[in-house]
Amino acid sequence: MTKYGSFPGSRPRRLRTTPVMRRMVAETRLHPADFILPAFVREGVTEPVPIAAMPGVVQHTRDTLKKAALEAVEAGISGIMLFGVPEEGKKDALGTPGTDPDGILQVALRDVRAEVGDDLLVMSDLCLDETTDHGHCGVLDAEGRVDNDATLERYAEMAQVQADAGAHVVGPSGMMDGQIGVVRDALDQIGREDVAVLAYTAKYASAFYGPFREAVGSSLQGDRKTYQQDPANVRESLRELALDLEEGADMVMVKPAGPYLDILARVADTVDVPVAAYQISGEYSMVEAAAEKGWIDRDRAILETLTGIRRAGARNILTYWAVEAARMLG
Repeated sequence: MTKYGSFPGSRPRRLRTTPVMRRMVAETRLHPADFILPAFVREGVTEPVPIAAMPGVVQHTRDTLKKAALEAVEAGISGIMLFGVPEEGKKDALGTPGTDPDGILQVALRDVRAEVGDDLLVMSDLCLDETTDHGHCGVLDAEGRVDNDATLERYAEMAQVQADAGAHVVGPSGMMDGQIGVVRDALDQIGREDVAVLAYTAKYASAFYGPFREAVGSSLQGDRKTYQQDPANVRESLRELALDLEEGADMVMVKPAGPYLDILARVADTVDVPVAAYQISGEYSMVEAAAEKGWIDRDRAILETLTGIRRAGARNILTYWAVEAARMLG
């Protein structure tokens, strides 16, 4: 073959020749410790309830949740984020089950903490949407709008009961102005300076939450566009970031993950605290649906999406594949 000059003089393909070579030069690595498992527990059920829109995910009983937590420990992942689903008829306008020490989330926190101790970070969703009869993340005013400051009072109480129930980490997710500062103060007032706050800093009003609403039995009326972020905005997320850090966030998070990798990268480049990303229900369900159709290689797609999130800057990833992905990594 005739050669023209000295080309190709550089051959990047030399570093892709074998699996061992590719592994050695990989710039991004996944590890089980990167993962946090979101898990749902439903009050009053005796068997796990499959979530139709999320194949392979269930609403747990108290007993099966404890088993799932033990599996998470064995897989080597870092945490489990709990979401409680109250019995029908217990939801009300104020989200009372969210501050009842005997509400399903608080009971589940005690169950899991007793089961795993400090071997797994036990994390709690701190939001009212699972417990309100209107499905919004806060208290409504007389005109049906979410009342930011009245909601903060509820969040403060939630933080305290969740800490008392055993949460290592609370995750305020309602996107109320001032929520991180109020939650931090509430925890400190009861001597729980040890409980960390994971701020849902950039939580976008996304179409990809659809399957989650089945998972938590959402009663949502309307939408959340007045408090969750506009998908068109970047600078807004950086403003939210600065406020959360000023108010005392220990960790920050971007949600959803996949459609907002640019936001995740900007956040990760800006801060010196751990950054998390939540690979949400719609992201999960799209892969599962395409794989069921035989259109994609499921296992490769799972690891590729997680690698992309990690590469963009997430130190930790909340994913429904947490345990399975950890096992894939060996």
